[in-house]
Amino acid sequence: MKRKVIQKLVALVSAGTMTAALLAGCGSTGGAAESAGSSDTAAEAGTAADGDSIPVGVISPNTGNLATYGESVLNGINLAVEEINAAGGVLGKNISIISYDDKADSTEGANAFNRLVGDGACAIIGSVTSGVTASLAPLADESQIVLLTPTSTADTITESDNYVFRACFKDSYQGKMAAKFAAEKLGVKKVAVLYASGDAYSAGVRESFDAACSELGLEIVAEESSSSTDDTEFSSQLTNIAASGAEFLFAPYYYNAAGPYIIPQARAAGFEGVIMGADGYDGTTESMLDDKTLYNNCYYTNHYSPDDTSDVVQTFVTAYNDKYGAKPNALAALAYDSAYMIKDAIEKAGSTDRAAIRDAMSGMSFEGVTGKFILDETGTPEKSVAVIEFKDGEAVWNCTLD
Repeated sequence: MKRKVIQKLVALVSAGTMTAALLAGCGSTGGAAESAGSSDTAAEAGTAADGDSIPVGVISPNTGNLATYGESVLNGINLAVEEINAAGGVLGKNISIISYDDKADSTEGANAFNRLVGDGACAIIGSVTSGVTASLAPLADESQIVLLTPTSTADTITESDNYVFRACFKDSYQGKMAAKFAAEKLGVKKVAVLYASGDAYSAGVRESFDAACSELGLEIVAEESSSSTDDTEFSSQLTNIAASGAEFLFAPYYYNAAGPYIIPQARAAGFEGVIMGADGYDGTTESMLDDKTLYNNCYYTNHYSPDDTSDVVQTFVTAYNDKYGAKPNALAALAYDSAYMIKDAIEKAGSTDRAAIRDAMSGMSFEGVTGKFILDETGTPEKSVAVIEFKDGEAVWNCTLD
């Protein structure tokens, strides 16, 4: 079949014009789309198999502070869709992508979700941050459409919603693994914590880290917080941490805070110990200050490493680099796997009916770039954790924890 990749990058501020194929419905829709004023005609036009392509929605932060995340996610999905379509597509049809920008904002995310339901998407990949995805989860159940998040790790996201799944491990798992790394790999005894109390992701990882410290005999000698992951001033908290005698600082924020603010301010405050984050640090190399030595002795947990020598990883890394001229981060890898998970679910379902796709996703066994796993009863995989280390401005693989 001739290669055909259709991508719809549509700004939320404009209505956009969808083709007839993209307006075709994918099974039943519910009140979420209707409450946003979406057209009933679009929602009830039939299944995507009636058109020329199978529309899959994507919600990601393509502008704003976390735009790097959105770029990586879209790159990974587009690469996967290009490969899928080149190999013959799904059910004899190409996949087409309809993408909306949530700007890392829950209201924007809900608007994007409701538009995708009205546009006839048979499944949705998104969003990226836990806060936005958590706000979309009840909408997915209400609309009876699969919502597969590549990267949202908050524990509660998949626990009470039948149509919500994820390709990543959850916060309680990576918080536990960060504590395990501190205790068993580094041999530290005294740790400190800095987290954003108003952010579901940061607070969730911190909670699981604290619990694991208690189990592993690590002493938390200081615990400080800020209100948001978008904060830029941490000097007061970090001065207290530096004076606490901590050997290890766990600070689960995103790259936009870690690179230009938290790590440099910790060093300026006199903290010379290990600094570690969670998967939100992926992308920090793009936001580092000029003095890259500030970031030595810093680590983070992640979902995969491009340095993994397995054939499946290196094939992906090569294809991604050939297409985009860059090494793929974990967000790109998880998004790539997510696209293939949706493809597998549609194939197993034998149709683009939304409920059938949901049934095919449940308990899915999958092997991809980020690992081999079976989705548990909550729609979450448990798999290995890669620990990444910063060395003179480069992110390199340190070890893998099981």
